Amino acid sequence: MIIFPAIDIINGKCVRLKQGQYDKITIFSDDPVQMAIQFRNAGAKYLHVVDLDGARGDGSNREIIRNIVHAVDIPVQTGGGIRTMADIDEVLGFGVSRVIIGTSAVRDPEFVTEAVKKYGDRIVVGIDARDGYVAIEGWEKTSGYKALDFASKMESLGVKTIVYTDINTDGMLAGPNLFAMEEMVKRVKMDVIASGGVSSLKDIRKLKETGVAGVIVGKAIYTGDVDLKQALQIE
Repeated sequence: MIIFPAIDIINGKCVRLKQGQYDKITIFSDDPVQMAIQFRNAGAKYLHVVDLDGARGDGSNREIIRNIVHAVDIPVQTGGGIRTMADIDEVLGFGVSRVIIGTSAVRDPEFVTEAVKKYGDRIVVGIDARDGYVAIEGWEKTSGYKALDFASKMESLGVKTIVYTDINTDGMLAGPNLFAMEEMVKRVKMDVIASGGVSSLKDIRKLKETGVAGVIVGKAIYTGDVDLKQALQIE
C-alpha cells in the first residue's frame, strides 16, 4: 500500500477544502513546491497533486505542478482540468507519472478508451462519490451514475487504477468511509486508492485492512493529526 500526501492547489496556494466546497477553504501554504519537497524529505514515495482551479474550469495551476515535478525525484500523479488528449499529452510530457481523469470520464467514456490505448496504466480515473453517486465538475454536480457501476465500466475500458473519494468524509477529519472502500475493492480488480476522511494513523491501518492499494492523506498531515513519517511506516 502506498501513502500519497496530497497537495491541493487554488490560486497558486496549497489548500484544503471541507467536503469539496470551495467556500470552505483553509490555506496551509503559499508554496506548494516547498510542500512537495518537504513531503519528499519525510520519505514519501509518491505525491498526489490536484489543480482545484482546473477541476472547476476557472483557471490552471499547471505551471506550479510542472515545478513540483522538477523539484522532487519521486513520481507525481495529478488531476483537475484534464479534459482533452492535449491536456494529457502536455502533463505527461513534462514528467507527471500518472494523470487522473474525473468529470471527462463520466461525460465521455470514449475519451478514457483513447487515453488508455495511448498511455496504458498512466491513466487513472477519479471516482468521487456523494451518497453512492458519482459527482462531477469539482464535486459541484452529481451524475446519475452509481459509483460501483461506474467503476466496473471503467475497468471494462482497461483502466488499472482508480482514486475513490467519499465526498461526505473529505476534509472532515472524521474517519474514512471504510464500508464504501471495502465494497469497491470487492467489486473491481483494479487498484483502488482511497481518499477522504483520514484523521489518524488508526484510520490508515483500517484502510489497509480493506485491501486498498493506496491511501491519500491531506488535511490530517497539515493539521498534525497524522505524522507523515509514522504513516509511511504502515505502507
